[in-house]
This record gives sequence, C-alpha cells and structure tokens, in this order.
Amino acid sequence: MIRYDVADAVAAITLDRPDAMNSLTAELKDALLDAVRRAAGDPAIRAVLLTGAGRAFCAGQDLREHADNLEAGRGLAGTVHRHYNPIVELITTMPKPVVAAVNGVAAGAGASLAFACDLRVASEKAKFALAFAGIGLAPDSGASWTLQRLIGQGRAAELMLLGEPLDAPRALQLGLVTRVVPADEVLKTAHELAVRLAQGPTLAYAATKRALAYSATHSLPDSLALEAELQDACAATQDHLNATRAFLAKERPTFHAE
Repeated sequence: MIRYDVADAVAAITLDRPDAMNSLTAELKDALLDAVRRAAGDPAIRAVLLTGAGRAFCAGQDLREHADNLEAGRGLAGTVHRHYNPIVELITTMPKPVVAAVNGVAAGAGASLAFACDLRVASEKAKFALAFAGIGLAPDSGASWTLQRLIGQGRAAELMLLGEPLDAPRALQLGLVTRVVPADEVLKTAHELAVRLAQGPTLAYAATKRALAYSATHSLPDSLALEAELQDACAATQDHLNATRAFLAKERPTFHAE
C-alpha cells in the first residue's frame, strides 16, 4: 500500500492503492505514518517526496471503510487522533523539506496532505476538493491551519464551505501550488525539485520551516527573537562557513548538514 524508495538523499513515499484512487484505509494510514516517521528520522534523508500511484494523488478517507465504522457505531474509529494528526504534524515539522507531486485528484484528507507539504508540483490535470462539509464533517488533517496560510482565510472558507473542485491553473493563480506541469512530467519535475533541496542547506531549511510556523501565530517581537536565535545557530554551522567561503571564491557551495 506504500512504496518507499530512496535515491539522491530523497525518500519518495508513494500511496499505492491506484484502483481505489489511493483512498485512505486504516492499513494505508498506518503504513503512511510509518513511512513518514522513517523519512523524518533518517539523517541520510535530506528531502521527502510524497505522491500517489495511478491517476489520483489521494481521494481522501476510504468511505466504504468509514461507512462500515459508522454502521458499527465506531464513528471515526479514532483515526483523526491516531493517523491524520501525527502524519500532518510530522510532515510540517520534520527538519527537512517535503515536496508533493500532485498527479491527479487530491480530495478531503488527500488535499490536506498536499497542503501540509512545503512545496506542491501539480499535474495540469490535478484537482483539489475540500469535500468535508458535503458529507457533514468539519475539515481535518490540518486543512483549517494550512489552507488559509496558503491562500488566505476568505478563499479557504470558500473552498471549504462550497466544496467546489479547484483545477490546477486556478490553484496556481491562488498560490496554492508551486508550479503546474504536463501530466507526464509531474513526478520527474517534483523529484528534480526534491533532489535540488536535498543538495541544499538542510539545517537552514529546517530553521526556515520552524520560523514560518512560529511567526504565523506569534507577534512580531516574538518572531524577531526566534529569528535571531535561529540565525545564530545557523551562523555557527560548517554549512554556513563553507557557503560563505564558496561565495567569495565564486564557487558552488556544498552542504553537509553538520
């Protein structure tokens, strides 16, 4: 249900239920959480790529399994606390960049997974849909936090309340995705971007992710204080020293995340 491949210091995590549009069963969510934990905790991994097999990125919760839980009186079966929350928290807080290759439909929790990533490369055939309200549910998997930070509260409310699909060109126009490419180039483009990040200053990327998340919910003075703390830490790294020397020598820097 999950493919985990490593090349060029990039861990590629692929949701692999193409016949079901990579919809999320409990088994798949367990496997995804394990894969994200593995990538986050492996110092040899410097960037992560998340994508789906077949024609969809991820159609969200498997509604057949969900309906069975409802009929059995199990409700959500604890999946938000046990699966979605820790997966999204790991993606957003891991000290390395995460790129989503959105190869097709990203709906519900599937869209939320894409929003949690740092960068999104979308196929020109990709569509995003926040269908939670349409089935009588509130947003989950961090969508209420991530989406409004990407496109603003008004647009986020529009997408969540109306549930209308958003195509790739419009997503690019709103700033929801980093770039849109032909369908047969999305995985290649996303992997090249992940490799580029994997060759970059991992410690600086980690500091950048932390600063962005912190300043989204804190005052300017508090954010300035954290920036100073993070900058002091980065300035003390061998990466920074090497990159400064390389700049002065008009050479390309090499980063080692020491």
